Amino acid sequence: HETQPGEPMSTLHFDIHILAPREQVWRQMLYSPGYEDWTSAFCAGSTYIGSWDTGAQIRFLDPTGTGGMVSEIAEHRPAQYVSIRHLGFIRDGVEDTCSEAVRAWAPCYENYSFTDEAGGTRVRVALDLFGEYESYMKDTWPKALDRLKRLCESQP
Repeated sequence: HETQPGEPMSTLHFDIHILAPREQVWRQMLYSPGYEDWTSAFCAGSTYIGSWDTGAQIRFLDPTGTGGMVSEIAEHRPAQYVSIRHLGFIRDGVEDTCSEAVRAWAPCYENYSFTDEAGGTRVRVALDLFGEYESYMKDTWPKALDRLKRLCESQP
């Protein structure tokens, strides 16, 4: 079911408790090499180009560097909150932010919050859904967060 303009988008929510300090979890989630590790649950070899600073452009790329998402950082409060505004796709190295297919869902948001809880960090993810990705996201996000948890908890 494609979201039509003006139709409310559904949002998926995921969370996990990680026995590591909030700043460590935040760094592992956003910066290399941690980012490439936990996101391999979605696509091995995926990476990003750009900055996590509020207002900055960022591109999330597949291993070839020719496919992915065109996005910007809507808000970033270090070790507390990150809001990614997805604006379009990259296909065969070409950015698409204005086709009818993209305008049906863009912008949509992916938000991460980090809070202190029970001697560790609670990571909460809220993800606007678009297109046919619901079952994939419901299946893959928990695996990705488990990878992040193992990564963070294995660090000294």
